Amino acid sequence: MQQERCISSKFRYSLLSAAIIGLPLSFSTQVQAQTDTIADADLEKIQVVGSRRVGRTVNDSPVPIDIIDASSIEATGLTETNMILNQLLPSFNFPQPSITDGTDHVRPAQLRGLAPDHTLVLVNGKRRHTSALLNLNGSVGRGSSAVDLNAIPANAIKRIEVLRDGAAAQYGSDAIAGVINIVLKDASEGGEFSATYGANVTTMDGVPDLNGVYINDEGNLGFDTGSDRSVTDGQTATLRGNMGFEWGDDGFINVSAEYRDRGQANRADFDPRENYARDADGNLDPRELTVNRYNHVYGNGEVEDYALFINAGKALTENVEFYGTAGASTRDSISGGFYRRAQDGRNIVTIYPDGFLPQITTDITDTSLLAGIKGYGNVWNYDLSVTHGGNKLEYGVVNTLNTSVGPTSQTSFDAGTLEYNTTVVNADASRLVDTGVFYSEMNFAMGAEYRHESYEISAGEEASYLQGPYAAGGLEIAGEGDTLAAAGSQVFPGFTPASAGDNSRHNYSFYVDLEADVLENWNVAVAGRYEDYSDFGSTFNWKLSNRVTITDEFALRASVSTGFRAPSLQQQYFTSISTVFIDDVPTETGTFAPSSEVAQALGSPGLDAEESTNYSAGFTYSPTADFNLTVDFYRIDIDDRIVLSNNLSGEAITALLAGTGATQGRFFLNAIDSRTQGVDIVSTYTLQTAEWGAFNFNLGANFNDNEVTDVIDAPEVLQNAGFDQDNLFSGVELRRFESSSPDNKLNLGVTWNYDRYTTTLRTTRYGEVEDPASTAATNEIIPAEWITDLDVNVALTEGLSVSVGANNLFDVYPEASRYLVESPSTFTNLFPYSGFSPYGFTGRYVYGKVTYRF
Repeated sequence: MQQERCISSKFRYSLLSAAIIGLPLSFSTQVQAQTDTIADADLEKIQVVGSRRVGRTVNDSPVPIDIIDASSIEATGLTETNMILNQLLPSFNFPQPSITDGTDHVRPAQLRGLAPDHTLVLVNGKRRHTSALLNLNGSVGRGSSAVDLNAIPANAIKRIEVLRDGAAAQYGSDAIAGVINIVLKDASEGGEFSATYGANVTTMDGVPDLNGVYINDEGNLGFDTGSDRSVTDGQTATLRGNMGFEWGDDGFINVSAEYRDRGQANRADFDPRENYARDADGNLDPRELTVNRYNHVYGNGEVEDYALFINAGKALTENVEFYGTAGASTRDSISGGFYRRAQDGRNIVTIYPDGFLPQITTDITDTSLLAGIKGYGNVWNYDLSVTHGGNKLEYGVVNTLNTSVGPTSQTSFDAGTLEYNTTVVNADASRLVDTGVFYSEMNFAMGAEYRHESYEISAGEEASYLQGPYAAGGLEIAGEGDTLAAAGSQVFPGFTPASAGDNSRHNYSFYVDLEADVLENWNVAVAGRYEDYSDFGSTFNWKLSNRVTITDEFALRASVSTGFRAPSLQQQYFTSISTVFIDDVPTETGTFAPSSEVAQALGSPGLDAEESTNYSAGFTYSPTADFNLTVDFYRIDIDDRIVLSNNLSGEAITALLAGTGATQGRFFLNAIDSRTQGVDIVSTYTLQTAEWGAFNFNLGANFNDNEVTDVIDAPEVLQNAGFDQDNLFSGVELRRFESSSPDNKLNLGVTWNYDRYTTTLRTTRYGEVEDPASTAATNEIIPAEWITDLDVNVALTEGLSVSVGANNLFDVYPEASRYLVESPSTFTNLFPYSGFSPYGFTGRYVYGKVTYRF
C-alpha cells in the first residue's frame, strides 16, 4: 500500500509539471522501457518539452521530438553524455578536437550544424547554465560558449528529450536550433551499481610505425617505417552508483554518483624534424638517433571526473509539492600543446636540454541547485522556482617555462581563472478555459522569469604573463638589436590584470502560451514572449504550431516562429591580451571586448541579439502500435550572427589604435546572416516473435545544409584603413559555418531481446565534412564513413548482469590528412587526422561492464 501511495504522488507531480512548464515524462521513441504498474506505463507516455498541455504525447505533438531512454544510454557503453548524443541523434554533431587550448577540456557540440550556443539545454525543464569557457581556436563552435553536458553524469539521466524546433517564444534565449531537456531519475526505491572498464585497441589507418632512425648518405635523418601503427591506450575506468529513497510516504530522493578516470589516447605521428642544433661542421647531433620522436599528444588527454546529482520531490499538502535538484562535478584534465624542440628559440636548454611539450591543465568545477514548489487548485496550477548554477575553470600550465625570464624561470604556472554564474527565478501558472468556441477547453499558461548572470576573469600569477629581459633562447639578456623572448608561460600565457574583469547583467521576461483543439482533428498552439536585457535592450518573439489529424494513423504538423539569442557575457567581455613579436617588435595583441576602447577604435558598434525565423512542416504515420514514422522539413534563417573577426594588424590599424596600448586585435560583432535547411526522418518498428524474442528497429536520418547568405560591410573606420569583408572575416571562418559539420547523417539500429540476452547493434553513416584551410592545397574534404557499434548484455541473475561491447567495431578512421591535401606539411603528418572528424579519430574502443540492480 505504501508503494502505491509513492507512485500516486510521483504521477501527480508529473501531471503538475505538464500543466505548468512542460516537466512531464515522455514515451520513448528508441526503446520503450518495461514498467511494473499501469500508473508507471501511463507516466512514461507524457511528454516534457514542446507543449504545456497535460497529456500531450510524442506521437500527437505538433513539433518533432526525440526521446532517448536510460536503456539506450546504457547500451552505448559510452561514459560522456555528449558522445552518447552523438551516437544516437542524427542531427547532433560532436567532433573531438585536439591541441585547441581550453576547447580540449570542454568540447563543443552542435544541433543541425548550428553554433553550440544555438541550443537551449534544460535539466528537469529548467534552464541549465553555460560553461565559463569561450571557444576561440580553430574548431567547430569557434566563438561560442555552450553548456557542458559532460558535467551531468549519464547514470543520473532517466531520459533525454530533444525538441527539434525553434522554441525561443516558449523557453527564451538560445532555443534557435532546438531544446535538449535532460530528465533526472526519480525512483523512490532500488538502484544500481556498475563498474565499466574499456580501452582503445586500434591500428592507426595510414600511419606507419617508426622502427628506427638513422643518418643517411647525405648526412640527414632517415627513418625506417613498418606497417600501420597498433596502439592500446585511452584506458578508462568508470564507477557509478544510483539509489532511490522514500521521503516519507509521498516523496522521493534519488542520488547518483560517478567517478571516471580516462587515460591519454595519442594519435600523433613521429616528428621527423631535427631536434638539436648541428655542430660547427654541420653534422647532426648523435642524440637525434635516440630522442623520443613521439613528442606530441594529439587526441584525448587525461581526465579524472567526480560527479554527484540529487533529485527529490515531496508532497507538502494534498495540493502542494516541493521539488529540488542539486548537482556538483569536478574535472581535472590535461592536454598538450606544440612541442618545443631543443633548438627552438622558445626553449632554454639549461632547463630542457631535449626540448619540452608544454601542457595545459584545467580544474573545472560545476555546481547547480534548484528548488521549487508546485501547486494545483480548482482553477489554477502554479510553479515557483529558483535555480542557481555556476561553472569555474582554473587554468594551469605545466612542463613549460617563461623564456623571457631566462634560466631561473619556473616550470609550472597558475594562468588564471574563468567563472560564470547565473540565478533564475521562475513563476508559472496555467489553467483550462472553456471558451465555448473550440472543440476542447483551451490550455492557458503564462509566466515570468528573472535571470541574473555574472562573468569573471581573474589574472594569473605575474610570472605567467611577465615580459622578462631575456632574448630568444633565454640564455642572455637582450641587447640592442636582439629579439626579446615571448612573454609569459609557453603554450598559454596567463591572463593579465588588463584582461581581468567582473561583469554582470540581468533580464526579465514574460510569456503567454495558448493551446486548444480548434476542431476535433485540428490542434493549434500559440506562444509569445517578451524579454528585456540590461545590456542590449528588449525583444519579442512568437510561435504558431498546428497539427491536423487526417486519419487515426496519419497527421500533418507545421510550425513557424521567431527566435533570438542574446550575446553571451563571454562574448561581451572576454579579454585576452598577450605580447606578440612582429618584426622583432613587441606588440600588445589579443581578443578585446566589443565595448572596449580598443574595439571601439576599430569601429565596433557593440553586440546586439541574433534573430531567427524558424519554419517546420512534416507528418507522422503510425498504422500500428509497432510502427512509427515521422518526417519533418525545416528552415532556420538567422540574422546578425555573432562571429569573431580576423586578427587585424598593419600600419593603418596601429594608427587607429594609437593611445589604446594595443597595436593589433580582434573582437566580436554581429556580422553574418545564415540559412539552415534540411529534413529529419525518424522511424521505429517492433517485431515480436514466439521463438526468438523481440526485435526493436530504429532509423534516424538528417540531411542538412548550412549557408552564409550575407556578410556585413566592414565598419567605416576599417574600410578607410583598407579592410573589407574579405580581410575582416576569412573565407576559412565562413566555411566553418557552412561545411564543418556532416551534410547528412544516418543512424540504423536494432535491439534484440531474447531470454537473458539483450544485444544492440548500431551503424551510423557520417556524411562528408570539410576542414577548411586558407589555401586550396591544404584544404581537407573528409569522406563519409560508416561507424558500427555492438553491445551484448547477459543477465546472470535477477539483479546481476554483464555487458561487453565495442564502439567503432571495425576500427574506422577518417582518411589520413596527408592523403587529402595537395601539399602536406610537417604538421599535416604530425597530426594525421582532422579534428573536424564527426566521429573522432581514436579508433576502436572495447569495454566490459558489470551491473548490479536491486
